Amino acid sequence: MADTRLASTLSVENLTVQFGDNRVVDDLSFTVEAGRTLAIVGESGSGKSVTSMSIMRLAEMNGATYGGGRVLFSGQKGQIDLLAASQKEMRAIRGNEIAMIFQEPMTSLNPVFTVGNQIAESLMLHAGMSKSAALAEAQRLLDMVRLPDSAELVKRYPHQLSGGMRQRVMIAMALACRPKLLIADEPTTALDVTIQAQILTIIRDLQKELGMAVIFITHDMGVVAEVADDVVVMWQGKKVEEGPVGEIFANPQHPYTQTLLGAVPRLGEMAGEDYPKRMPITVMENGTPRLVGAEHIQKTACYDSAPILSVRDLVTRFDIKKGLLGGVTHRVHAVEQVSFDIYRGETLALVGESGSGKSTIGRTIQQLQKATSGEITFDGKTFAAMSKTERLRLRQEIQYIFQDPFASLDPRKKIGFSIAEPIHTHRLIASEKDITKRVDQLLERVGLTSAHRDRYPHEFSGGQRQRICIARALASNPKMIIADEALSALDVSIQAQIINLFMELQEEQGLAYLFISHDMAVVEKMSHRVAVLYLGQLAELGSRRQVLETPTHPYTQRLLSAVPVADPTRIRERAVLEGEIPSPIRRVGNEPAILTHREIAPGHIVAEGMENVA
Repeated sequence: MADTRLASTLSVENLTVQFGDNRVVDDLSFTVEAGRTLAIVGESGSGKSVTSMSIMRLAEMNGATYGGGRVLFSGQKGQIDLLAASQKEMRAIRGNEIAMIFQEPMTSLNPVFTVGNQIAESLMLHAGMSKSAALAEAQRLLDMVRLPDSAELVKRYPHQLSGGMRQRVMIAMALACRPKLLIADEPTTALDVTIQAQILTIIRDLQKELGMAVIFITHDMGVVAEVADDVVVMWQGKKVEEGPVGEIFANPQHPYTQTLLGAVPRLGEMAGEDYPKRMPITVMENGTPRLVGAEHIQKTACYDSAPILSVRDLVTRFDIKKGLLGGVTHRVHAVEQVSFDIYRGETLALVGESGSGKSTIGRTIQQLQKATSGEITFDGKTFAAMSKTERLRLRQEIQYIFQDPFASLDPRKKIGFSIAEPIHTHRLIASEKDITKRVDQLLERVGLTSAHRDRYPHEFSGGQRQRICIARALASNPKMIIADEALSALDVSIQAQIINLFMELQEEQGLAYLFISHDMAVVEKMSHRVAVLYLGQLAELGSRRQVLETPTHPYTQRLLSAVPVADPTRIRERAVLEGEIPSPIRRVGNEPAILTHREIAPGHIVAEGMENVA
């Protein structure tokens, strides 16, 4: 391929974007060259996503105005200023020459159309394909992003897929028309590390093939180190630093860049530690970095007492109806014979690939999904023996923080109302004045302020919305929190604060956490024990140190090898699986083989008979 470095695909010149009087992007300039990747990094609310939405001319649909500047794109018809383009011109460019992968897939996919039809629509509109050819190409694209049973998935609806699967559908849609510029806004946030590794490889391969320029917006500095050629660091709407990725990592100049890199959790930095540990973190105050907090060992797990939660032989399956009569012909075997305990003051991390059953287990514990069989005991009482009143109290005592914050907040309600809702529901505080005071305290605990109370969800960034969801979960004074990718939408500086906050609350209140995550560095930092799932079954279970420092099962080893390293000079070889993930969907009567387990050390349990997954 010819050297395309001198060919500028996109040039942003002095871009200023405002929402009313609030200037969220201030005099921003950068250039993206063909065949190169520019990473835009910064904390929530720094203007990263507004910048990407402005390039696509989508920010104005949310009330933004452009206060100045140009966005010059070199497209099929020559160079065009996107800010001055007509809507007709933008419709021809969006999804065709410039494609975008959004952060929250559920809000980007149409719930009433199958995923196959949604991918095919873009191909029919921009590539002129017939319906049958477009659907065949849609199936190929789903194969490319390693979704199992693509022939069946093209017929399914977004709500029938896991969060990671929905994000891969979005990526397939974005790459369908082989765009000249790909804008990826946190595209791997919802993905486990093995899928993330493959998606990054796919984007790189297509970039080489097409000479495609890529703008990669992320808070994951490991991903930045792996994919970026150049980096722009944004803070409070302004560009504070810019340069080649190697220089930014090796010699950051601006205090905020130094703070950002200092907050990155790195897999292996807890080696030799028996317990999770709160660490001091650097925060920016009035433009100056300041160290807050102190190192503190998290000896909070009460292993001498009875578990707060016991799960025994849990099975959760979903029927799939097919044919003219709508009979059940297949089942999704989401969870098969899973058993574990969680103790007061303990964090159990649940890790595994998208579709492995992690979220299904969490939703079943929270009574959002009915178990097919098995027994769940909370605080000494089985779910089956609970009265209606006890089940209602259970919803107060077990809180769930969802993966997609926008989908779990009512867009018509101010966030103060949403945070106060569980307080009203469970009648925890009588006085409205005291409720407002409690809401303000919760907002401050998660890094927001009381001034945010009267705003609506759409006025916040993705990371800020997730902090609101965390505040709401804390409002009912729970005994246990199920955090389903609760930190995945947060930039690393806020993520570090929330990790410490979770640990502080655990020590103060004896909270138990079921921490569902694909971020192995975060899992290492805050978990006491780790359970690894594969296709709904337990592959490995043990202490954090046993599982992460001496991983025994080949699948666990593969998960760890896929973790990106936040150092552009240390890109390592990965054991990335090629081909399809085995499907959890089986014909009725075709039961999966139930794995046997052996205890190789006290508390360290490993499955047998899964060696072929590595």
